[in-house]
Amino acid sequence: MKLFYKAGACSLTTHIVLHETGLPHRSVAVDLKTKRTAEGEDFLAINSKGYVPALQLDNGHVLTEGAVIAQYLADLKPESQLLAASGEARYAVLEWMNFISTELHKGIGAFFNPAMTPEWKAAATATLTKRLDWLAEALGDNTCLNADHFTIADAYLFNVLGWFRVVDFSLDRWPALQRFAATHAQRPAVIAAMKAEGLI
Repeated sequence: MKLFYKAGACSLTTHIVLHETGLPHRSVAVDLKTKRTAEGEDFLAINSKGYVPALQLDNGHVLTEGAVIAQYLADLKPESQLLAASGEARYAVLEWMNFISTELHKGIGAFFNPAMTPEWKAAATATLTKRLDWLAEALGDNTCLNADHFTIADAYLFNVLGWFRVVDFSLDRWPALQRFAATHAQRPAVIAAMKAEGLI
């Protein structure tokens, strides 16, 4: 498999999951401004959406959308326990994936937009604060979102929480979230993924 990524972007989740599962893969960086890969390919010919992640399977098919790619990879390696095969446990993780995608990823993503006005920023900050208040309470003293073990949702949340620092959105109000990020920063798969992207 070949992962197309941009260092520190949401493709880091895919990178972490690949290392958690131990699935063989190659990683190719993408310049999202020029839409060229580090190997000189036209990224738009690979993923016409123009953003990462994109995962090219061994048969040539390309999967896009990080939350779906994470599910696909977890299902390839059920013994990794990154996503339950069925039942409520599976849907609890998918519920987290949806929450992170729609309420946190999109919310903090807006802060990277240079066109953000002070009014827009204030409104976005208020909404994110409510979501983070809820998240911190739901997490409590647990180190993982489902309480007992690391899943694809934890990989995604770790990825997204890293962006708050980049845009100077302080997490000081939420020590549970700071603890979560610090704990998972020590996971071997997270370290391997971040090293592969040149982040550490």
